[in-house]
Amino acid sequence: MIPLRMIAFIVTLLALSLGASAQDADLKPIIGKFADSKNFRQTEAIVLELAATGDSRTERVLVALSDGNLYVRSADKGVFVGSESGSTITLSDPVSGEDAGQATKSEVSKIRVNNSLRRTIRDAIGTLTLGSDDPAVRLSAAETMFRSPDPASIPALDAAIASEKVASVKTRLEQARASAVLLSDLDDEQKQAAIAVIGAMGSRDALSLLTAYEAQAQGELKDAAAAAITGINSSLALWAAGQNVWYGLSLGSVLLLAAIGLAITFGVMGVINMAHGEMVMLGAYTTYVVQNLIRGSAPELFDYSLLIALPLAFLVAGGVGLVLERGIIRFLYGRPLETLLATWGVSLVLQQTVRSIFGPTNKEVGNPSWMSGAFQLGELSVTWNRLWILVFAIVVFFALLYVMNRTAWGLQMRAVTANRRMASSMGIRTPWIDAMTFALGSGIAGIAGVALSQIDNVSPNLGQGYIIDSFMVVVFGGVGNLWGTLVGALSLGVLNKFLEPYAGAVLGKILVLVLIILFIQKRPRGLFALKGRAVEA
Repeated sequence: MIPLRMIAFIVTLLALSLGASAQDADLKPIIGKFADSKNFRQTEAIVLELAATGDSRTERVLVALSDGNLYVRSADKGVFVGSESGSTITLSDPVSGEDAGQATKSEVSKIRVNNSLRRTIRDAIGTLTLGSDDPAVRLSAAETMFRSPDPASIPALDAAIASEKVASVKTRLEQARASAVLLSDLDDEQKQAAIAVIGAMGSRDALSLLTAYEAQAQGELKDAAAAAITGINSSLALWAAGQNVWYGLSLGSVLLLAAIGLAITFGVMGVINMAHGEMVMLGAYTTYVVQNLIRGSAPELFDYSLLIALPLAFLVAGGVGLVLERGIIRFLYGRPLETLLATWGVSLVLQQTVRSIFGPTNKEVGNPSWMSGAFQLGELSVTWNRLWILVFAIVVFFALLYVMNRTAWGLQMRAVTANRRMASSMGIRTPWIDAMTFALGSGIAGIAGVALSQIDNVSPNLGQGYIIDSFMVVVFGGVGNLWGTLVGALSLGVLNKFLEPYAGAVLGKILVLVLIILFIQKRPRGLFALKGRAVEA
């Protein structure tokens, strides 16, 4: 005996092939049959009759039925979609959605469903969406049917494949059909073809499906499934390596943002600034304050909060850096140990000041909509916030490179670095260049804090997690060389991510540090040596 669901799908196939218009179907008489349904079997027959019309408007009715929101009014046997609110139920037309008044619970009865009926409804909805005018809806339906294969859906899938014009949707429909074929009673030749289709996907979903099928398959089909599984595992191994590269680049972009300001203060000026991490922290707290003000006064501007915070974070961190250079560091040029101790003390003061103002606990900094979520690139998972931070880091790098090499200030900065006395004799105000250079490095650390607030906890200790890594990046890349900072940050990020699965996060960092020490023994000036000398007293 042919199951009712199979009959419905065949009827749907015939309706599609004859070009039946969904808008011409009169759904009200069929929907009205729910009022006289005595059991689940009769309800299932009505569901299948609705699905056989091919009318996309029936989706609203079927979803309401599955969710337990389809009601029959006792007074006139009318069928409505209902929404409960206390003892009152708001009714609406099941087809048009127009308001149909209200009723009490005693005036209506809910059409009951069970799990078996819900599966029938799900299949019926999937069949209806295959004929949608929207390719995205058809693609979603195909993906659902791939993950929940049903041999009864094969006729409807065949019809959809024959009429599909969008290549990506057609491919997904063929994959959904292949998953259904594996569970069907079709011959081995078709199942072999289905295994080939699923194996070519190379995805984790395909691996799960074939693994489950291999466990119960026999003979040549079992061997074919095993071969496809081997191929998928090889493909996934390559994707896993690619994922590690992406994670490494993502970590490298964070290190680049944290280190690029240090490349100026330490690399160009020769100042060991242990308060550099606190400049990053000040930028993150600036973002927190900006977002709080926007939430309270203009929440519609929240998506622009980071764009507003960037210049403010630069000014705040740059201003603190300027005060630090004029108040302390300018008296300590040429005395690295005293500079290290003094800036370390300043870092403690800044941390405690922030704790006193904002408290010691982590603060919430939200992601704008354009930095939220993720997308798939093959088997790679890419989060939008990490992608935008990578783009932002590259933009900051090239902007700084332009300032250093193409502006009068950058030329003066490099002149002071190369030969302070000669630069001073040429009329360059070296103290002013020192102050502005240090403020620039601190300001860049501040805008790094804006970016880091999107992926890390905003707390008084935020900068401490990046200061050591930043020094390693600058030393490894070549002190004072921005290109070395870029290459060093990205390469160390990728190396960290490849070592972590084998050695763990902590031991991986230790190994990286050991490798850098060994490298510096061979190349004391780093990857890209910069000729010149540090700022002298």
